[in-house]
Amino acid sequence: MCDANDDADGGELVGPAPKIPVPDHVADAIRTLIRWTGDDPDREGLLDTPLRVARAWKEYTQGYAEDPAHHLERVFEEVGGYDEIVLLRDIPFQSHCEHHMAPIVGKAHIAYLPKDHVVGISKLARVLHGYARRLQVQERLTAEVADCIWNGLRPRGVAVVIEATHGCMTSRGVRTPGVTMTTSRMMGVFRDDERSRKEVLALIGRG
Repeated sequence: MCDANDDADGGELVGPAPKIPVPDHVADAIRTLIRWTGDDPDREGLLDTPLRVARAWKEYTQGYAEDPAHHLERVFEEVGGYDEIVLLRDIPFQSHCEHHMAPIVGKAHIAYLPKDHVVGISKLARVLHGYARRLQVQERLTAEVADCIWNGLRPRGVAVVIEATHGCMTSRGVRTPGVTMTTSRMMGVFRDDERSRKEVLALIGRG
């Protein structure tokens, strides 16, 4: 079910983010990192970089300031008896690896089998982004999204499949681009019933 107050991609129509104040010790830490890499934080091109980086990281990790479960509080029971799979495919997201703070970029597929009610489809994406906008590992992100939907909606089944590339692998270390990591979590009938699991994986495109 769509949400009338959301735009087409599941986000709110908002203006530019306000310039939040940056504590001196945070800006100094970024200047230290710039200096350690071999550049001069006082040269013209880098003068404002500490403030920009600090504000960017506050935005990257804004998931710490919210409870993703909050998005599942409003449900709809008037669905005409619908009791089949609800699936939101190819939800783009970006997170950051907690080990190297490198980008994790990918897409998620979230499905559930409703019991008594459904939730607005944008809320599934909001749950994903609430957890993705934290320092993460993909396995935990997958589990957190699935557990949140399971506990919040109490459906008959939940399936979450995440596919992503990891900057810590593509741009450093083994430096192997083009590799995608896939993780999944099946709960309820999608875990216990093989037929239901095959159905949801086929809808996702992995059957």
